[in-house]
Amino acid sequence: MVRPDARVVVAGIGVAGYATADALVDLGARVRVLDGRDDDRNRDRAAVLEALGVDVRLGSGVADTLPDDVELVVTSPGWRPTSPLLEQAVLRRIPVWGEVELAWRLRPTRADGTYAPWLAVTGTNGKTTTVQMLDAMLRAAGLRSAAVGNVGTPVLDAVRHPEPYDVLAVELSSFQLHTTWSMSAQAAAVLNIAPDHLDWHGSFDAYRDAKARVYQRAQLACVYPLGDAGVEQLVRAADVVEGCRAVGVTDGAPPVGSVGVVDGMLADRAFADDRQH
Repeated sequence: MVRPDARVVVAGIGVAGYATADALVDLGARVRVLDGRDDDRNRDRAAVLEALGVDVRLGSGVADTLPDDVELVVTSPGWRPTSPLLEQAVLRRIPVWGEVELAWRLRPTRADGTYAPWLAVTGTNGKTTTVQMLDAMLRAAGLRSAAVGNVGTPVLDAVRHPEPYDVLAVELSSFQLHTTWSMSAQAAAVLNIAPDHLDWHGSFDAYRDAKARVYQRAQLACVYPLGDAGVEQLVRAADVVEGCRAVGVTDGAPPVGSVGVVDGMLADRAFADDRQH
């Protein structure tokens, strides 16, 4: 949790950075937003944040140096880890969180003292469509759900909504996962993985490691496509909550421990009481 009066730098004033600064102000933090782009959209956002007491600095060079009195940096997903600001934070051992990490730490408790579960989805391709379908299924089941994250709506906006959600369908990019440290999704899925964003991550191994973070501390299920050895390896390497299952998914008849399709119907051999038959 961020303590009142904490000195926090927000890297970027885009959609995620704006939501981050707004949330931090509500927590009583002393917020400074830095962004090298000084355009009309950023100036409009800056005007709103400055009215809330945020110190906003825009323009070339303003994000090259980390202020001396900073206790936490919350970065927008587009900022590369090699940017001067973030490299300085790492060298000074100042925590660097992403918007998703902050959102996880700010989750509200429900009336029964529990938290609304997160169903987290990542992958090189197909994650937006999958999250939107997942959200539609949850809503059809009568749950108050939202599709959030990389799909468009910041996760912070969802966890701070005045009417709490029952569950969140969370799309996560490799950029977002790179600075997510403590998330423990109820279920997590990697749809596929292929070389992408290598200029940002530096190597395919680093990109794959970022994607693998979605499985860490998973509570109920690590979902993966059957037959994809690369994704299955990520599942096997994940440090999960005791009792969490690896669940394969196929569009054919499922083997034990998997979910698939038989005669046009969903067949569950992962969560059935008798998994041997």
